[in-house]
Amino acid sequence: MDTNQPMQTPATDPTRGLTAAEVANSRATHGSNVLTPPAKEPLWRKFLEKFTDPLIVILLIAGLLSIGIAVYEKFGLHEGNEVFFEPVGIFVAIFLATGLSFYFEMKAEEEFALLNQVNDDEPVQVMRDGHATQIARRDVVVGDIVFLGTGNEVPADGTLLQAVSLGIDESTLTGEPICHKSTDEKDFDPDATFPTNYALRGTKVMEGHGVMCVCAVGDATENGRVFTAAQIDDTVKTPLNEQLEKLARVISAFSYGVAALIIIGRLAGWFDWQLAGWLPALPTACFFALVIKQFPRWSRSRCVAAMAAFALVFLATLLGVHQLTGGHDLNAMLAHTLQTLMIAVTLIVVSVPEGLPMAVTLALALSMRRMLKTNNLVRKMHACETMGATTVICTDKTGTLTQNQMSVHETFLTPPAACDAVPGMQGDAVIAEGIAVNSTATLDLTQARPSVLGNPTEGALLLWMHGQGLDFESLRAQATKLEELPFSTERKYMATVVQSTACPGQRVLYVKGAPEIVYGLCSGSTDAALTQDALNSRLLACQAKAMRTLGFAFQILKPGDATISEGRVVAERLQFIGFAAIADPVRTEVPAAIKQCISAGIRIKIVTGDTPGTAKEIGRQIGLWNDCDTDDHITTGPEFAALSDEELERRILDIKIIARARPLDKKRLVETLQRLGQVVAVTGDGTNDAPALKAAHVGLSMGDGTSVAKEASDITIVDNSFSSIERAVMWGRSLYRNIQRFILFQMTVNVVACLIVLFGAFFGTQSPLTVTQMLWVNLIMDTFAAMALASLPPSQRVMLDAPRPRTAFIISRPMRWTIVGMGLFFTALLLALLIVFERYDITSLTCLFHLNTCCTAQPGLTPYELSLFFTLFVMLQFWNLFNSRAFGTGRSAFHFKDCGGFVGIATLVVVGQVLIVTFGGRMFSVTPLSLTDWCIAISGTSLVLWVFEAFHFMHRLLHR
Repeated sequence: MDTNQPMQTPATDPTRGLTAAEVANSRATHGSNVLTPPAKEPLWRKFLEKFTDPLIVILLIAGLLSIGIAVYEKFGLHEGNEVFFEPVGIFVAIFLATGLSFYFEMKAEEEFALLNQVNDDEPVQVMRDGHATQIARRDVVVGDIVFLGTGNEVPADGTLLQAVSLGIDESTLTGEPICHKSTDEKDFDPDATFPTNYALRGTKVMEGHGVMCVCAVGDATENGRVFTAAQIDDTVKTPLNEQLEKLARVISAFSYGVAALIIIGRLAGWFDWQLAGWLPALPTACFFALVIKQFPRWSRSRCVAAMAAFALVFLATLLGVHQLTGGHDLNAMLAHTLQTLMIAVTLIVVSVPEGLPMAVTLALALSMRRMLKTNNLVRKMHACETMGATTVICTDKTGTLTQNQMSVHETFLTPPAACDAVPGMQGDAVIAEGIAVNSTATLDLTQARPSVLGNPTEGALLLWMHGQGLDFESLRAQATKLEELPFSTERKYMATVVQSTACPGQRVLYVKGAPEIVYGLCSGSTDAALTQDALNSRLLACQAKAMRTLGFAFQILKPGDATISEGRVVAERLQFIGFAAIADPVRTEVPAAIKQCISAGIRIKIVTGDTPGTAKEIGRQIGLWNDCDTDDHITTGPEFAALSDEELERRILDIKIIARARPLDKKRLVETLQRLGQVVAVTGDGTNDAPALKAAHVGLSMGDGTSVAKEASDITIVDNSFSSIERAVMWGRSLYRNIQRFILFQMTVNVVACLIVLFGAFFGTQSPLTVTQMLWVNLIMDTFAAMALASLPPSQRVMLDAPRPRTAFIISRPMRWTIVGMGLFFTALLLALLIVFERYDITSLTCLFHLNTCCTAQPGLTPYELSLFFTLFVMLQFWNLFNSRAFGTGRSAFHFKDCGGFVGIATLVVVGQVLIVTFGGRMFSVTPLSLTDWCIAISGTSLVLWVFEAFHFMHRLLHR
C-alpha cells in the first residue's frame, strides 16, 4: 500500500450511516467481512499423500511383486496359504507407517484448532439509519461508519474521520507496537508503513478514540491480502524428505543391480556359460539400467509399458536362445527362468527396509509429542527434524526476543521538598499522584500477571507503581480531575489539573511528555543540579539503549494562576521532577539461547517494524550486534525492497537486521535465502508474518499470535520464547541422529540378508531364512528397534556442531564403513555356520566345540538347525542395536543414563524371540531350543558388542 496515496473513502454521511438497502447493496458489491478460509483438504486425500513417501513407494512395488509370486506359488505350484504371509506383512508395514503418521498429524491439528479459534461475532459499534447500534464483526460492510474506542479491535480497513489522542497497535501487520493516528495533515508521517489517517483490520486501539468510514472488508483488506498470500503453496521439500528420496534411489539401485546379476548369472549358468546363454543378459541389463535411472522420473503408465516391453523382449530372447542351443527342455528352461525371477524379486523384497518408514514415523511422532512438553506444538511431523537442519532463523523482535510489555527500566526522579505553605505535602505522594491521574491507561488486575489496557508506555508507569505497592486506582478516585489536555504528537505532552490529596486542599497541575519539551516549559527543577545539558546527556544515553523516556513536572496552583489555554500549557512556575526510562525488556533467557544458536552455526536475522536504532540496540542486548558490525549488516524495509535480486543475494548472508520491515519483506528474505541453499526457519506472531511462515522450511508461530500466523505455521511456540526455538533445534538434530542410528542398524540387517540370498542363488543352497522369519526381523524387531532408538533423549552435545550440509547424504562415510564392515563380518560368520550345518548334523550349539565327533548331515537343514540359524541371526542384530545406539556419541554402548526406555524395549526384543522360537511352530518354521543353546546364542553373539567396544576404546585413546 502506498502511504502517499489518499484512501478512497465512500461518501457516507457520518451522522446517518448506511441504510438497510445500502448495507445490502454494499455487501453484494464488496462481499462480507470474513476472511475466506483455506480450502480444507479431504481426510482421504491427506491419507493418500502419505503414500507418496519414497520408501513407501518402494514398499508398494515390492508388495505388488510379492503378491504376483504368492499367486503363482499358490495356484501354479499348489503350495499352502502361507505363501501370502510375505505380501500381507509388507502391506501391514505400509499401513502401519502411513496410518501412524496420519493419526499423529490429525491429533496435532485438533490441538491446534483449539488454540486457533477465531470469533467473527465480536460486537462492533456502528452508525446505521441515523442510530448508533452494535452488529457482529462479520456484518460490517464497505461504507459503514464505525466507532473505535480503547481496547477495540479494528474490524475492517477504513479512513479515519475523527481521531482523538488515537494510538493503534499495528504490530500484527508491521511489528510497530504503537502508531499515533490523526486526521490532521500536519501530523501525517510520510515514512509510516501505512497512512496516518488509516486504520487496518486486526489492529488494536490502545488509547484514545475515533470514528472511521470502512473502505475495505474481508479478503480486500490489507490483513486479507496477507492472509491470501499465505495460502499460496510455496512449500518446499524438507531436508529429510530429500535425504529419504536419495536413500530410496540408493536402495533401488543396489537391489535392482544385485537382482540383475542373479538373473544374468543363473541363466548363463543354465546354458553352460555358452555365448548364446549371455543373450538374455542384454535386455535384463538394459531394463534394470532404466529402472535405476528413469523410474523415479517416469509416470506410472510409462513404467508399466517399460515392464511389459521388457517381458516380451526377454521372453523372445529366451526362445531364440533355446533355438540356438537346442539342447534344453523348454518346460525345464521356463521353470528355471521363473525360479530365477522369483529369487530376484525375493532379493528386492528382502533388500527393502520395511521397518524404515515405520521407524521414521515413530521417531517423528514420539518427538512431536515430547516436544509439546517443551512448549513446541508441532503440526507437521517433518518439522521436528527440519528444525535440526536449520541454518538461518529469521525472527521478529516484539514478543519473541522481548517480553512485549513495556516496563520502567530506570527512574531519574527527585521528589519535591516539603513546603511550609502546603501543610501535609509529601514529595513521593506528588510523584505517585501525578503518574496515576495524568494517564489514559489502566491495568487489568484480574489475571495472575497484570496486563496493560491503553498506551503501553503509560501502562509501564502504572505497572511500576503496582510493583512499588501503590494503588493507582485509589489515587485516581481520591483526586478530583478539574481540567485536562490530551496528548498530541504535535505538542508531545499531556496535562491534567486535579484537586490534590498529595497536597491537601490544593489544586495541582501535572504535566507529562517528552522530557526535553516538558523541561522547556519549566521555570526550575526539584534537582537543582539538573541543567539542560545534563538532562540531554542522560536522555541520549537512554535513547542509545533504545529506551523511551517520559518527563514529569508539577505546579501547585494559586488562585488566578494560568494553566491551559488554546491547547497549550501556559503555567509559569512549573517544576521539573525528572524522567523515567521505559523499554520493552529482552526476555532473560534469550541472550543465552541466541549464543547457543550462533555457536551451533545458525545465523540469526531480526526482522522488525521498529526503528533501526531500537532494533540495533535489541541486537546488542541479545548478543547479535557487535562493535565490529557496520551499516552493511543492517538495512531498512525501503532499502531492502530497492535491492535487485542479484544485489540481495550478494548481501543477504551478511545482513543481521532489517528494520522498518513491511509485510512481504520477510517472505522475500526467506525465498532469497532458500535460493542460496539455506534451510530457513521463521518466527512470527502477526498477520504480516504469515506469507514468510508459509514459505519457510519451518514456520514458527507464537502461542498468542494471530490466527492467520498460526494457520500458516508448522510449529507453534506456546510460551512465545526464543529459548523454546533453541530447544526445538536441539530436538531436531538429536532426532536426525536417532534416524541415522536406525538406518545404520536396519541397513546392516538388510545387507546381511541380501548377501545370504545372493550366495544361496549362485551356490544352490537352501535359503536358511524363511519369509515369515524375515518379516519378524524387518517388521516387529525393527519396529521395536525404532521405538528404542527414538526414545533416546536429546543431547545438548549436538549444539556444538555446525548445521549439516543440505546436500550431505543421510548415510555418512563412517556409517557406510560400519554397514559394509559389519555386514561382511556377519555374512561371513553366518555363511560359515551355514556350511557347518550343511555338512554336520548339529543337534546343539555345543556340537560346534567337537565337530569331529558329529555325524555327517543329510542334504538340507533340519528344523532345529534352521531355528539355531534364525536365533543367531536375530541375536547378532540385537547386540548390533546397542552398537548403533552408541554410534556417533563418543560414549560407551553401556552408557544407559536416561535410557530406561531403550533398555526396556531391547528386553522385549529378546523376550519376543524366545516366544517365537518356542511357540512359533510351522508358521515360523522353528522348533524350541534348549536352555543351554539359548545361553550360548545370547552370550556368544555378544562378541559383536565387545569387539565394537574395544575398537572405540582404542579410537578414543588415540584421539585424546
